[in-house]
Amino acid sequence: MSNSTHVAVTGAAGYIGSRVVGDLQAAHPDWEITAVDNFYLGQVREIGDVTVQHVDVRNRDRLEDALAGADVVFHLAAVSGVDDCDENADLAYEVNVQGTNNVAWFCRKHGAGLVFPISMAVLGDPESFPITVGQPRDPLNWYGRTKVLGERAIETFADGAFPAHLFMISNLYGAHEVGDRRVSKNTVINFFVSRALAGETLTVYAPGTQARNYVHVTDVARAYVRSGERMVDQLEAGETGIEKYEIATGEHPSVMTVAETVRNVAAEERGIDVDVELVENPRSGETLVSDFAVDTSRAREELGWEPRHGVEDSIRELLRE
Repeated sequence: MSNSTHVAVTGAAGYIGSRVVGDLQAAHPDWEITAVDNFYLGQVREIGDVTVQHVDVRNRDRLEDALAGADVVFHLAAVSGVDDCDENADLAYEVNVQGTNNVAWFCRKHGAGLVFPISMAVLGDPESFPITVGQPRDPLNWYGRTKVLGERAIETFADGAFPAHLFMISNLYGAHEVGDRRVSKNTVINFFVSRALAGETLTVYAPGTQARNYVHVTDVARAYVRSGERMVDQLEAGETGIEKYEIATGEHPSVMTVAETVRNVAAEERGIDVDVELVENPRSGETLVSDFAVDTSRAREELGWEPRHGVEDSIRELLRE
């Protein structure tokens, strides 16, 4: 690999982005790293010797100036999550659709590789299992729709112009450290753990049997590093076009099972007794399938990536901290 490799990360102050920047530094200290974020939610300002620049992906001129010279762009800036996108629909459109178009247009003009996460939300109710990236897109909510629009834009821009890796990522959980700062996000497992630590009832949206696939944030960050390494090789070989990967695990418990696991581990590790309560589901745009098996063979074979973290062990670790 070239010693002059320059990579850029949008959304670098966030949950995944900050870990990706740190892992890239550790794996490739010779690479130049540009980190940008608009600090909508991300709190991180420094990652090792990299300063996160204040750049909004909606501002194309400012964005292109910041990304100048990048060989690979990890585009992680997004309004993520069903609720945030519903409540801030215009913002979600501007960031997730227009912002993604801006990044993809930069990559087309300059031949830079692009790595972009699409969510399982693009599928809606999966038609069959195990889930693969090739299944039909039928999102149930605005978040999923914005991700489909981003995916289609990148497919169009990348054709004949640059290589792109699209990651279909399952439900994130876990925490990680950036310097002395603990970075987390209120995803399902993390939400239950924080409620248990506060001695509060674990509320499960009905019916409770709905399954999700769970993957640890640090495992996801490792997939991005492997993707970047593959991307550098593809750029040197002059390859263009799309590759899609499922970034997930073999664990897809029901939401009720996750809550009960958190309850049991909290009692074992901390002597905390909490209740689990089934409550009315306020969400309409949510898949209620009771199976969520995902085929991750493509990531294993092409990227050499496998998850290292398990749900119960990670819940135990979170409750011990």
